[in-house]
Amino acid sequence: MVYTNKVAAGGGREQTPVVAVYVAFLRAINLGPRRQFPMADLRAALEADGFVEPRTHIQTGNVRLETPMRSVARLTERLERVFAADRGFEVPTAVLTRAELVEAATDGEAILALEAAAGEVHGQYVTFLRDLPEPAAVEALEALSDVDGRVRVRGRAVHVTLAEGYRSTRLDNNRVEKVLGVAGTNRNLTVVRRLAADWGR
Repeated sequence: MVYTNKVAAGGGREQTPVVAVYVAFLRAINLGPRRQFPMADLRAALEADGFVEPRTHIQTGNVRLETPMRSVARLTERLERVFAADRGFEVPTAVLTRAELVEAATDGEAILALEAAAGEVHGQYVTFLRDLPEPAAVEALEALSDVDGRVRVRGRAVHVTLAEGYRSTRLDNNRVEKVLGVAGTNRNLTVVRRLAADWGR
């Protein structure tokens, strides 16, 4: 844990933990009656576990957190324990640093511009992965690109560009997870842009 020195009331110095900002993306909540997780309940569960003033955006499970924890892996496990204890079902979660979020938005914009120059685009999505995929799995997923959709993997962000709508693609989140062998959750590029602008600073 990282600490900073702070002048105490008596004139001495005390050490206080330096917080870092992360953005967590929850998978498959609020999609049906059995996986409901209202954002007010989500924030309350996090506050009960010691997180201070977590913020959420829309109902798909996008959360801004501040914590002195420095390990993304440990923070991910902690959040998943909190969510499972509160809801009674597992909630796979992808945790990104602010830099990773901004990079995902920047990459998404660049890919969208490239694809739009080559043909009509009907959707641009980013799947955030819980863990880093194996190189062979990345190669297999990217090989599924065709005229109806193209996929590019950048670290723990999978960028999917669709020539048709999301409902008709074979490059949906289930296929991405199956090929990569890693849990993930997707957001459209509009949401990723917004979160990067609001929470990436």
